[in-house]
Amino acid sequence: MQIKKQLSLFDLSMIVVSLVIGMGIFKTPVNVAAKAQIPELFFLAWIIGGIIAVCGALTYAEIGSRYPVTGGYYKIFSVCYHPSIAFAINCIIVVSNAASVAGIALIGAEYLSKIILDPQMQTGEYRILIATISIIIFYAVNLLGLKASSKTQNVLTIIKILMVLTLIGAVFFGEQTTSITPIFKSVTGGSPVWSDYGKALGLCLIAVSFSFGGYQQTINFGGEVKEAKKIVPRSIIIGLAIIITLYMAINYAYVKVIGFEQLKTAESIAAILAGKIFGPIGFSLLSILIYLSVLGYVNVNLLSNPRAMYAMGEERALPKIFTKTTKKHGVMIVSLTVFTIIAIFTLFYAQTFDKILNYSIFLDCIGFATSAASIFILRKKTAHLAKKDIYTVPLGPILPLLFIAAYLFVAFSIYSDDPNAALNGLYIFIGFIIIYFIIKYFNNKKESAQL
Repeated sequence: MQIKKQLSLFDLSMIVVSLVIGMGIFKTPVNVAAKAQIPELFFLAWIIGGIIAVCGALTYAEIGSRYPVTGGYYKIFSVCYHPSIAFAINCIIVVSNAASVAGIALIGAEYLSKIILDPQMQTGEYRILIATISIIIFYAVNLLGLKASSKTQNVLTIIKILMVLTLIGAVFFGEQTTSITPIFKSVTGGSPVWSDYGKALGLCLIAVSFSFGGYQQTINFGGEVKEAKKIVPRSIIIGLAIIITLYMAINYAYVKVIGFEQLKTAESIAAILAGKIFGPIGFSLLSILIYLSVLGYVNVNLLSNPRAMYAMGEERALPKIFTKTTKKHGVMIVSLTVFTIIAIFTLFYAQTFDKILNYSIFLDCIGFATSAASIFILRKKTAHLAKKDIYTVPLGPILPLLFIAAYLFVAFSIYSDDPNAALNGLYIFIGFIIIYFIIKYFNNKKESAQL
């Protein structure tokens, strides 16, 4: 089937923003503040995270420009390394993204249930019901085709941006008056040395990287973008510029309004900002806006992840049925349905999948580093392309290498902090590689029988 090129620069830029800005920015600043201990390290971590994201955005912009295909995040591993590596990494990403959709839908349901349900009905069962309905609604929206789901995404993303801008406005409604001076405490209790600051920075970057992650999946849409060689890099850069600006501003608002020491242990930090602006009705208003923000995250994952599964089906890493599309709208019906089922399934077994998510954070770092490294292989494979037809990262290999080194540093920080999570993540990775070869074996056997 010929994939239609339907996405504009604005469409893809909004997808970039929604892939990155989920619920993380309303939660992770607490983790970063606790690990940083002092505001200087806190802001440094977010600045470094932004710089890393820019390096990554420019790197993926060139990758997307050189290799504009549907399911690109799967295919770059397949083309540059081996299909088994592509299968293993993308399976983990798909499963963890489905679990993220389930978990974030539950968070949204928790906020919404406090507005629409009586106190006695605000139970886990009703929240799961609201979350399930939310996922099913956007499954139905995606069945209407890419154009309908991308336009819906544009609206939800604009709402999300307006919500963050509104919360940033809390800085104009007063600031924290208590003056507690934050102190950096080393593990030994003595005066901190550079290694103490370095370790703390590494731990901060785990949460910061999580908050900035997601834009890499933009290259999954390469085959569906008008003038992909120009639009893909521009959309990634525009989207990330919006994200970095919003992140730095809202973190400044958190510190100014809540106070840095209080931020380390604060809960519902977004609600605190909303209350500062709107008073008692702030929580209700914010609850509705956060729920709409959640819907944007659910929708964009229902947009992106089935395209990776479609690409795996094209290469027979998954059964060929995953390439099935509807005649009218070209919807990847099987991939979309399976991803939706996984997300809904995890709503009822979240604790088990929470562990998989922890392990996959480590593997995400390896995945990002290896996918970014594919730029050097793609440059050789596409050396025949005219320079005017592709985007090229400035400063030669420096920016891609900085991005790769940064994610390897984050992976090392995760291993140092929780070696079991890292090792179990590797075991899951090896398990998916074995599954790939089992599927390949049966596919070859089936094809031989048909000859």
